Amino acid sequence: MSAQPDHAPVTPYAPAPGAPAELLAQLRASDRADRWVPAFVQEWAAALEESRRTFSLAGLYEVVQVWQARVASAPAVDAFLASGRDETGFVDLEEIRSRRR
Repeated sequence: MSAQPDHAPVTPYAPAPGAPAELLAQLRASDRADRWVPAFVQEWAAALEESRRTFSLAGLYEVVQVWQARVASAPAVDAFLASGRDETGFVDLEEIRSRRR
């Protein structure tokens, strides 16, 4: 009998070494650059400082993942906003909250 696990451990997502620089270049080229670039730089700096304190890269990876998702989903968000924001199939959160009071 072996003491080794019978499954492979899940490898955490690790972006390519140049991913943060590429992402920053994409953000700078975006029409949202005036808001997104300062926000990314601030989040990256905070994650970098945490990484230095904890000796963990997880925070840096998370910042890259979140911002990659934002960039990837931006066209869908733009299309939704351009469509007139048809929210007829959704429930108003304020209505749900007022029922609970």
